[in-house]
Amino acid sequence: MNRAQMEKTFSAISKARVLVIGDLMLDKYVWGKTRRISPEAPVQVVEVEREEVRLGGAGNVVNNLLSLGCQVSVASVVGGDEDGQKLLTLLMGRGVEVDGVSQSPQRTTSRKTRVLASHQQMLRIDRESTSPIDDQEQSTLVAYINQQLPQVQAVILSDYLKGVLTPELLQQFFSACRKQKTPVIVDPKGADFSRYRGATLLTPNRQEAEVATGISIQDQASLLQVGSRLLGELDLEALVLTRSEEGMSLFTADGPVRHLPTEAREVFDVSGAGDTVVAMIGAALAARVELAEAAKLANMAAGIVVGKLGTSTVTPAEILNEYSRRFNPSEGKILPRKELALLLEPLRRAGKNMVFTNGCFDLLHAGHVKYLQQARGLGDLLVLGLNSDSSIRRLKGEKRPLLEESERAQILAALDCIDYLTIFDEDTPLELLQLLQPKILVKGGDYRPEDVVGKELVESYGGRVELIQFVDGKSTTNIIEKVLSRYRDDS
Repeated sequence: MNRAQMEKTFSAISKARVLVIGDLMLDKYVWGKTRRISPEAPVQVVEVEREEVRLGGAGNVVNNLLSLGCQVSVASVVGGDEDGQKLLTLLMGRGVEVDGVSQSPQRTTSRKTRVLASHQQMLRIDRESTSPIDDQEQSTLVAYINQQLPQVQAVILSDYLKGVLTPELLQQFFSACRKQKTPVIVDPKGADFSRYRGATLLTPNRQEAEVATGISIQDQASLLQVGSRLLGELDLEALVLTRSEEGMSLFTADGPVRHLPTEAREVFDVSGAGDTVVAMIGAALAARVELAEAAKLANMAAGIVVGKLGTSTVTPAEILNEYSRRFNPSEGKILPRKELALLLEPLRRAGKNMVFTNGCFDLLHAGHVKYLQQARGLGDLLVLGLNSDSSIRRLKGEKRPLLEESERAQILAALDCIDYLTIFDEDTPLELLQLLQPKILVKGGDYRPEDVVGKELVESYGGRVELIQFVDGKSTTNIIEKVLSRYRDDS
């Protein structure tokens, strides 16, 4: 699948509808700092700085589908408590209809509270109900599911064994989906996978597959044994077995096993990676993508999401950019500003220090390269704002630039020290700075700090300005003068 085909796939995904059924949860994150040990017990004291509540469990699958551009319906049962209402509010805030989510006074809405400090999880606190939903709740759920099935192109079951997906509901459901030829993708849990017999595809991780089969995956032979057993015993059409740093393996009933190596460049947090895999496969199958291609997209999406902190999502822009970075690295660095802002936001949340600089960079020379290399060394990634052709003409006159913006961008993107590049048309980069909010703003040593455009903005949210000295005698103007002088002498 090339980039054009991927873009066509995401366009099809935006028109598809997926039904998510399973255990909805809240994921609460408490971020802080640790500077001391408690005098009351030998534990660290976390000084809370901020808190956030997100959709978790099946809700994170919903979030992933929405981030991919998919239309989503959701069916579940939550508690008739404050957390249950909060969960419904979060779903409605994402534009998801909640007609299929019932509130039960007898249940506690599942909530996982994670305490994090120094980008590490210190503690997790769980509140939940695990008893099966009652007959009336099950009947209400089945009625909604039957109403939705003719309107969806795929179904995802997100099972956390909290009681929503009862064995009776599952068997009724699998039978109905097979009659309608609607693919059912299951993210399974527990030791007994027989409850999922009749599904289209399962996406267990290595440990889950080992527990379900009683076989330890030690080598290629045992891996094949696990895959073959699950395919046969559960009457599946396919199985995607995720294996952490070893990537994933795709088993099908009528073809050879395909092994996909891991796509992760940096593993920061594996929370929710399974949700990303099942969402990407479900969305792709809903868009009528071949299973092998759907698995490749899921593998790529998982490689992106594990580089983020907490249960996260991935966007089409990130996947397309990752594809470009791998197969056309320079092209993958050059992005429109809004697309770039979407890519940078999760990196900012993960604590990455973004460096930003801007300029014309007409006739790239050694002074430019040294300046950019020094700028990159100040943080974790360097973003360059490149003046457009019209911007340069306003600043330097009608005879400039010598190289068009597309050519300048391609040359700059070939430099290892530049991570991302975007072209701006304004006379100053202020609007770009407001959108990207870098931690470090870099300008040349010929500036005074108080004259740097954007200084007050960057410092207002805790950033800083850095000045880097240019290499003496190296400038585009000097190069132009040298060329003109030399060719005048020849004439």
